[in-house]
This record gives sequence, C-alpha cells and structure tokens, in this order.
Amino acid sequence: MKRIGTIDRPHTHDPRNQAPMSVPTNEPVGSATPNVTIIGANDSRQNRTREMQLIPEALARAHMHDRLREADARRQAVRLAAARRMQRRAERASMRARRALAMAVMH
Repeated sequence: MKRIGTIDRPHTHDPRNQAPMSVPTNEPVGSATPNVTIIGANDSRQNRTREMQLIPEALARAHMHDRLREADARRQAVRLAAARRMQRRAERASMRARRALAMAVMH
C-alpha cells in the first residue's frame, strides 16, 4: 500500500498548505534553483480563481452564440419555405394564364 502523506503532514494539492522545498545538502550553494515561495503559489491560485470566476461568463457567451446561430438558421429556413410557397403560387398562376391563352387561341 502506498502512503502519500502522514497524519502529521498530510499530502495536499493546495500550495498554501505544502511545506516549502529545502536545498539539498549534497549540492554546492547557488547551484540549485531557489526555494518555492508561497507568494508565487498564491499568485497562481489567484489566477486560477479569476479564471474559474470567468468560466460561467464564457459559457453564457457560448450559449448565446449558439442560440443566435439557431435563430438565424430558423429565420433562413422560414424565408426559404416562404420563397418556395411563392414560387409554387407563381407557377400555378403562370399555368392558369397559359391555359387561358391556349383556350382563347383555340376558340
């Protein structure tokens, strides 16, 4: 069984609760990267919270964009159906006029 933390020092992903890294003793001074600071962790935490707060806004924008696109598609479909109706009506009127002309010529 793998132990990630202990009761005294539980493992956590929260940067504020993690112990700062210590410089290893076998490396010369100045060769290792500096210790992890809590300030940087708080900054990244703050950015994450800001991003998290903006997620609903982005979702709402995407939702509205989808709704507008659907409404445009519906309007276009309605216009197309009306145009087809008018075209059929015009074709029927044209056929009636041709029939009336043919009847007038034949008599």
